[in-house]
Amino acid sequence: MQSTGAYKAASRLAIATPPPAYVLSRGIGWQGVGILLDGLFGTGTGSTVSVENVGLLGLTRVGSRRVVQISAGFMILGKFGAVFASIPFPIFAALYCVLFGLVGSVGLSFLQFTNMNSMRNLMITGLSLFLGISIPAFFNEYLNPDRHGLVHTNAGWFNAFVNAIFQSPATVGLIVAVFLDNTLEVEKSKKDRGMPWWVKFRTFRGDNRNEEFYTLPFNLNRFFPPT
Repeated sequence: MQSTGAYKAASRLAIATPPPAYVLSRGIGWQGVGILLDGLFGTGTGSTVSVENVGLLGLTRVGSRRVVQISAGFMILGKFGAVFASIPFPIFAALYCVLFGLVGSVGLSFLQFTNMNSMRNLMITGLSLFLGISIPAFFNEYLNPDRHGLVHTNAGWFNAFVNAIFQSPATVGLIVAVFLDNTLEVEKSKKDRGMPWWVKFRTFRGDNRNEEFYTLPFNLNRFFPPT
């Protein structure tokens, strides 16, 4: 879920079209391959889209793939990793405040395509934001050093599954927003929900600019043709 939101935020900061479903599926699919390799090499962490890098994209206004590739080469082959590791933590904290704040504001900017004079939309937005903050805080109060959260049954996998979901503010906010948006006056409010604006971005062929933004480099599109 974090990666899907980061994809959309990156596209907006790069002044690209919203990624269609095919592009999102392709990105998440390759992310799954990365997680598989993470497990094989025993990294202990899973691959995900970095929210910090998305914020950095908006801060620097540099969205070129070539820049990212060259930077990755320097990090692997050079001593630049040691330079970043030597940066004091207060500097990192200040930078994170800016980066996460920027990404959060980009997410809220998508509301411009909806009618925010509608009480329905105001209710959904406010409730999803409030519950997205309060419910994870409530669950985190019951998290002890043994990693036993509010849900504490004899099935450890079930405890971890449920607690992980409800300790994530973004996940809780998404669940509440999607549920309310698809149950409250759905048919009467398609225009208020901004649905007409999103229609042309649902498919790869829906907008001729998608090919410019989302074509894979090195002619890889012939192996992964858009659907």
